[in-house]
Amino acid sequence: MVQLYFLSIFCNGLSAYIFITKESWDSDTIEAGLRFSVRNELFRLILGILTAITGLLKLLSPYPGSLPILGDLIPALGGLAAGFILVFGYYRDHVKTIDTDGKLDRIGDAFLKWKKALGFVLLVSVILHFLFPQALFL
Repeated sequence: MVQLYFLSIFCNGLSAYIFITKESWDSDTIEAGLRFSVRNELFRLILGILTAITGLLKLLSPYPGSLPILGDLIPALGGLAAGFILVFGYYRDHVKTIDTDGKLDRIGDAFLKWKKALGFVLLVSVILHFLFPQALFL
């Protein structure tokens, strides 16, 4: 389905942007013309849920003409991973008062330390997936 293909590219690309540029969010140049902000925690939570759902649906219904599972493997797994990291980041930030022994911080450090690398992998995957929709292993 072409709509799911576009949604996967859009969600993975936006997640990659968030993962790569999170440390340099001091300037408001991009957000000046837009009505939403990637700094908004609720926006990142909704994006994480949409990205994970889109990744799951990409595994179940591949792009027409490509091989099932293999044709959409990297964007689907990347979407699932990005969705998990965005949702877990939101959850960890809002449960700090309940988590007294630091289990979430240890789990979060294990997963969230790879988000910048995942952002670059997602960005390359999005560009290649956009340019070559029926390629194997994209």
